[in-house]
Amino acid sequence: MQNVIAPLLMGLGTGLALIVAIGAQNAFVLRLGIAGRGREILAVVAICAASDIALIAAGVLGIGSVVERFPVALIVLRFVGAAFLIGYGVLAARRAVHPGALRVDEGAVAPIPGAVATGTQHGATLTVERPVRLRAAVVTALAFTWLNPHVYLDTLIFAGSIANQQGPDLRWWWAAGAMIASLVWFFALGFGARLLRPIFARPAAWRALDICIAVGMIGLGLGLAIAG
Repeated sequence: MQNVIAPLLMGLGTGLALIVAIGAQNAFVLRLGIAGRGREILAVVAICAASDIALIAAGVLGIGSVVERFPVALIVLRFVGAAFLIGYGVLAARRAVHPGALRVDEGAVAPIPGAVATGTQHGATLTVERPVRLRAAVVTALAFTWLNPHVYLDTLIFAGSIANQQGPDLRWWWAAGAMIASLVWFFALGFGARLLRPIFARPAAWRALDICIAVGMIGLGLGLAIAG
């Protein structure tokens, strides 16, 4: 049991480090959590999480076949993955130096049908004119998820390669940790948005979050490069 805990926790930590950031998809889920109804929020967070799970699984299966045929690819992917993690951490550190604030009035999030945003100098006030339609929310979530080129790099290439470095017996435990990270993050973000919005309207909150991401990503990258 102890042997599976380490890759599970590593997958969980890496998964959270990859998805917890100010991005189009997260901003959309956060805004929908503020403006949407329960069924729309549930549908969108389920789509985001299920898409991540499917892509991570595909990455594990696809990269696994490459590793089996070309063992040297494992060494190359290890250092490429380490460089990617460290680079991601550096970007998070730069965001922490110049933090932003979530402002729905400046195009930071995608427009949601049925909602009108009015801004103030300290954040934004969201006025909902009519409920967000389920179909519109689902289509928008699918577009944010599957039209983002970075999602394929993060899941099919990066997550799959790191999972396969755990070996054939433990790679799915690592993948399970990353999948759990997606489930926890999207459901917490979507349904906890009303509680988090006053906090993350402040630059200091994003600075603290990006500092945690930077430390986690750089630490994971160095560990991967040194320990293998």
